[in-house]
Amino acid sequence: MGIFDWKHWIVILIVVVLVFGTKRLKTLGTDVGESIKGFRKAMNTEEEEKPAQDQQKPPLNQPHTIDAQHHKVEEPARKD
Repeated sequence: MGIFDWKHWIVILIVVVLVFGTKRLKTLGTDVGESIKGFRKAMNTEEEEKPAQDQQKPPLNQPHTIDAQHHKVEEPARKD
């Protein structure tokens, strides 16, 4: 079964609890939860600011003109 066997996960969990202790794991879980909330809040704030920035830029679907001159290139006469 390898590493995905449920017995292996229980042994790993017991070792982690013995090494770190339940209080430290509880605070670690709280810290991870707060960081995820902060990340979500930052993503939502960024999405709210984005439309305000887009109003300042001209739309991308407006036609653009290219200023160029066409020059005819004469090819040398071929000898056949």
